[in-house]
Amino acid sequence: MKSLVLAEKPSVARELARVLGCSQKNKSYIEGPKYVVTWALGHLVTLAEPEEYDAKYKTWSLEDLPLLPPKMNLKVMKETSHQYKAVAQLCRRQDIGELIIATDAGREGELVARWIMELVHWRKPFKRLWISSQTDKAIKDGFQALKPGKDYNNLYASAVCRAEADWLIGLNVTRALTVKYNAQLAAGRVQTPTLGAMMDREKEIQQFQSQPYWTISADLGGFQAVWRESDSHDGRVWNREAAEAAAGRLNGKGAKVDKLRTVEKTEPHPQAYDLTELQRDANKRLGFSAKQTSNVLQKLYEQHKLVTYPRTDSKYLSSDIVPTLKGRLESIAVGSYSALARKLLRGQLPVTKRFVDDSKVSDHHAIIPTEQFVNLSALSNEERRLYDLIVRRFIALFYAPYRYDETSVTLTVGTDKLYAKGKIMKDMGWKELYSGEALRAADDDEDEEEDGRSGQGERQPEQLLPALTQGQTVPVKQSRVKELRTMPPARYTEASLLSKMEKHGLGTPATRADIIEKLLSTDTIERSQNRLIPTGKGKQLIELVVEELRSPDLTAQWERELERIAQGKGEPAKFMASIREQASKWVTEVKNETKEYKPHNLTHSRCPECGKLLMEVKGKRGKSLVCSDRECSYRRATEPALSNKRCPQCHKKMEIHDGKAGKYAQCRPCNVIEMLGDKQGGRVNKHQQKKMIEQFSDNVSLSNSLADALKAAMEKNKE
Repeated sequence: MKSLVLAEKPSVARELARVLGCSQKNKSYIEGPKYVVTWALGHLVTLAEPEEYDAKYKTWSLEDLPLLPPKMNLKVMKETSHQYKAVAQLCRRQDIGELIIATDAGREGELVARWIMELVHWRKPFKRLWISSQTDKAIKDGFQALKPGKDYNNLYASAVCRAEADWLIGLNVTRALTVKYNAQLAAGRVQTPTLGAMMDREKEIQQFQSQPYWTISADLGGFQAVWRESDSHDGRVWNREAAEAAAGRLNGKGAKVDKLRTVEKTEPHPQAYDLTELQRDANKRLGFSAKQTSNVLQKLYEQHKLVTYPRTDSKYLSSDIVPTLKGRLESIAVGSYSALARKLLRGQLPVTKRFVDDSKVSDHHAIIPTEQFVNLSALSNEERRLYDLIVRRFIALFYAPYRYDETSVTLTVGTDKLYAKGKIMKDMGWKELYSGEALRAADDDEDEEEDGRSGQGERQPEQLLPALTQGQTVPVKQSRVKELRTMPPARYTEASLLSKMEKHGLGTPATRADIIEKLLSTDTIERSQNRLIPTGKGKQLIELVVEELRSPDLTAQWERELERIAQGKGEPAKFMASIREQASKWVTEVKNETKEYKPHNLTHSRCPECGKLLMEVKGKRGKSLVCSDRECSYRRATEPALSNKRCPQCHKKMEIHDGKAGKYAQCRPCNVIEMLGDKQGGRVNKHQQKKMIEQFSDNVSLSNSLADALKAAMEKNKE
C-alpha cells in the first residue's frame, strides 16, 4: 500500500516528491514506489456562499439578515475544482492506505487539508508531517517522525471556529452596512477594530493643540549640559521670559560639579525574530510593507530553503534545535558573515535561556537560518536584504552584551541645576554586527509612533565627558534658549500598526499583513509615504459600524479563546454560540441606526446610464469612475491600466496600451516598451514585429528581452 502525501502548493509537493524518491510525474500528482504526492493549490474547499443555502440570498436585503445557517456547509472552489477532483480520485484509489497531511504546519494549513478530507469522506488512517524548514534533512527527519493526525484535532477545531466566525461576523455586518447605506462598506472581526485604532489616533491628532516651549542648554567647554528645574523635570519651560531669565543666570558663571556617578551598563542581544517583529523591522529599516515581507520570506523558506517556518509567533528556540546551531552558523559563514560567524565557531556556543526556552515556544520556534548551503548571488535584492536581517539577528544571539560606562553629572549654578551624560564604550558585543544606520535602528527600542509622544524636551547629546571631580568648578561659556513646539502623535507606519495589533491581540502573525492589505484594497485606508491614513470612507465607516466591533477588546478576547481551543482548553460550541449572538445583535443595531453615509470620492460627473453622480475609485489597475449607485454596473477607467510586467530599468509596473500592432506595456519615465500580443492573445506577425522595431528603435529604449524576442521571431519567420 502507498501513502498519499497532501502538500499545500505544487512547488512544495515537487520538493517533497524529490526527497521521497517519486519521479513519475502526472498533471496533478507525482508518484513513486511508496508515496503519491499531490497538492491543494492553497484552499480547494471553502465555506458555502449564502445563495448556496437559499437562492433568495443572491439578492442582498436587510430583511434576510442575519444569515445564521444552523450548520455551516462546505463547497469546492470553482477556480481550483479540477485539482480537487484529482485529489478526490487519488483518495479513492485502492492502493492508497493512508494520508499524510503535509500542508503548512499551522492553523490555516490544517484547515486546508481537513476540509478536503471532510468533503472526500476520508475514513482511512492519516498522519501529520510537522516540520519547521524545507531542507532535505528536515523533510527526511519529518517523514521518519510523522505525528498521529488526531494530535491536531484541537488545532483543526480552532481553525474551523476562526473561519466560521469570520464568515458570520464579516458577511452579516458587511451586508447590513452595504444595503443600509447603498455603498460598499466592508467590516470584519479583526479589520474593523484595526481601523478603529487608526481612527482613535486620527482623533488625537485632530484634537491636538500645539504649544510652544523652550529649552536651555549650556556650553561648558569640553561638553554640553541641559538645564532642568529639578531631577524629575523634563527640561521644558512653558514661558519664554522664565527660560531667558534662567539662561541669563547661567551666563558667565561657574558651574560646580555637585554629583558625579559612573556605572557600567549592559544591553543584551535582541531576541530572535518572530514574524511580527521581522515585519516591523523590515518596515523600519528596509521600507518593506508587512505583506511584502511575508511574500519575500515565503520565498526564502520555500524556494531557497534558507530560513525556518515563517508564520511563527515565538522569539525563542526549542532545546532540540541546540545541536544544530553550529551547523547553521557554518552554513551562513559566507561573504560578509564569514568573519562574524567564524569567530563563534572557534569555541563553544553560549546557549542561554534568553533565546532557548521550550516553555515559550508555541507551534514553531523563532525564524532562524537553516543548515542549507547559501548562494547569496542566487537571491534577488529584496531576498538578500531580508535574509541579511535574519542572519545578523541569528549571529547576534551568540555575541556578548554591549557594555559601556555611563557617567552622569549634576552641576549647580547658584540655585539652578545642569545635567549632562556621557558614554565610554567598553565592549561592542553584539553591536559589532551592525554599523551606521543599521546600528542606530538596532539601538532604537522605543517606538515613538506607538507611544504617540508629543515632544519630551531636548534629548541630551551623545558625548564623551572630560575627567571631572566632585566639587570642581567649570565655567559656563555660553547658554542658549531654543524654542520648540509640542508635536501631535504620529500617524501609524506599518511597523507601529503591527505593534498595536500585536499588543491588543488583533489577528495573528500570519494574518496581520493581509488585514492591512484588505483595508488598503477597500479604500478604507491609504498610504502616504510610509504612513497609513484613514480615507474619507474609512472615517465614515468607523462611525457607522457598531461600537463593540470598533473596540479591540472583544476581538482580542476571541483570539485568546481560539488559542485556548487549539490547546484543547476551550469549548468550540460555546465560542460559536457567542459569535452567532453577536452577529445577530450587530445586524439589529445597523438596521436601527439613523446616521447617513456620504461617499467621500464623489465627482461632478454623472453616470451616462442612470444619471447619478460618479465616484473616483482606486484599483489595482489604476483609477476609475464608478457609479455611486451600487445597483448600477457602470465603470470607466480614467488612467491607463497597470500590467503585472515591471520595467527592467526602474522595476515599476508598466502601463497597458492599445496600439496598431496590438497591446503593449509602457513605462513612461524610462520610455521602455514591451509587446503584449494582439487583442486575441495571439502572436505578433512578421509585419508587426518589423513595425515595432522601426517605430521604437530610434526614440524609445526597447528592453533587451523584447528586442531579443522580436529578432528571434523574425529570424524564425525567415526560415
